[in-house]
Amino acid sequence: MASAQVLAQKQATVAALAEKIKASVSGVLVDYKGINVEDDTKLRAELRKAGVEYSVIKNTLISKACDEVGFEGLKDSLKGMTAFAISMDDQVVAAKILANYAKDHDNFVLKAGYCDGKVLDAEGVKALAEIPSKEILIGRMMGSLQSSLYSFAYVLQAIIDKDGDATAEAAPAEEAAAE
Repeated sequence: MASAQVLAQKQATVAALAEKIKASVSGVLVDYKGINVEDDTKLRAELRKAGVEYSVIKNTLISKACDEVGFEGLKDSLKGMTAFAISMDDQVVAAKILANYAKDHDNFVLKAGYCDGKVLDAEGVKALAEIPSKEILIGRMMGSLQSSLYSFAYVLQAIIDKDGDATAEAAPAEEAAAE
């Protein structure tokens, strides 16, 4: 009887995890062995502040959730100690925070991840972490648009100034001809 309850609980956990994965925009799997509690607490606080859900989940449960979602490519990375970071809003924030953390901690390894429905290997997660944040990309785009508009306005002003100079030069000549 107890095994039926345990099985039902595991199935519920897998279903909930599969729903989180479906609803999320990105996720990252990491091998977290060898980090101390203090560093782990700081990492979790930083991830929580950024809106990323970070938890340690059994590899078998992640594997079954990946089967449900269609991310079979992640299953190859489910060896050893695995933690899972899931971001619901920002595609790059989880990868960015975890990649920065991995730079300072040799035992902390990025395994794999996904972004917008595509499975990424460890190198793909690192590349994702290198992408500037959404705010920076929007700022760059707005700066480009603003620069183009300023250039356009400058050209128009130069044409107006040139026509104004030509009109000013023509006016005295017309007055002299009228006299």
